Amino acid sequence: MRKKTIKHLNYGLIGLIIIGLAVMFILRKDPSQKILGDVPMDVFVVQTESVQNRDLKHQLLTSGSIKAQEEATLYPRVEGKLMRNVLREGDPVKRNQTVSLIERDEVGAVYEPVVVPSTITGVVGRVYLDPGENVTKTTPVALVVNQSTVRIEVDIPERYIGELYKGQPAILRVDALPGQSFQAKLNILSPVVDSMSRSMKVEFVADNPKSLLKSGMFAKMDISLSEKKDVPSVSKKSVYTDEDGQQYVYLPSADRKTAQRQNVEVGFEDNDYVEITEGLASGEEIISFAYGVKDGSKIEIRG
Repeated sequence: MRKKTIKHLNYGLIGLIIIGLAVMFILRKDPSQKILGDVPMDVFVVQTESVQNRDLKHQLLTSGSIKAQEEATLYPRVEGKLMRNVLREGDPVKRNQTVSLIERDEVGAVYEPVVVPSTITGVVGRVYLDPGENVTKTTPVALVVNQSTVRIEVDIPERYIGELYKGQPAILRVDALPGQSFQAKLNILSPVVDSMSRSMKVEFVADNPKSLLKSGMFAKMDISLSEKKDVPSVSKKSVYTDEDGQQYVYLPSADRKTAQRQNVEVGFEDNDYVEITEGLASGEEIISFAYGVKDGSKIEIRG
């Protein structure tokens, strides 16, 4: 019984192979057999795009943490107990204004409370202690920040160093404020490159008049390294390179039935587009990326 079953399976397998070979023979014999509905098998369905003048930008995306332009941690000048917090988180404060009061911890003596003054003008960011807690000269009492301007320190790979300069613009975004962006500019370039990470630390600054950006926020930076305006360009994916390094595109023929190779010279490029410096003119139509298309391939333009 088992031998008969195996025999029947073998016959079925042979039958499928014969059918498959017959179909392949028919299709090879008659290339006009159609696939994809009404399109012959030897015709590539393609789309086209036009050479357009665009502003191209070479941008670098990186990230870092926001810090206030000025931050000061306040410490008491004497040992004792925290008597009172004069100011709380979010309160504005001027330089030398009292933030907290310390009661000296000396038995048998009475002293006036010792003030803990702010060393900068800004707002109270944190109050670390509650009244009655012990303090020493190394105990942080409060944090004062000036967030009218914020800074963002990021690491830049060394290959981009030659494209950086002081005052360079960048766009800053934070997840906490979706849809909003802030203008930043490069303020400080480190004079050294880290030998381990092969990167250089740079600092950007951004105005923050409404205090929307908070110290500690995670920021995404979009740095404009270079740009070219109003240049003829096409999608990078539509430009090919042959084994000799020659770059080219495909054009539809006059009757729009075949693909024709056109050599081009390229220039500036960004993440999506590449400048065409020779070989094409603005407004000219090319075939968008289509896998398998060759010079002389039959095409049908759709879309």
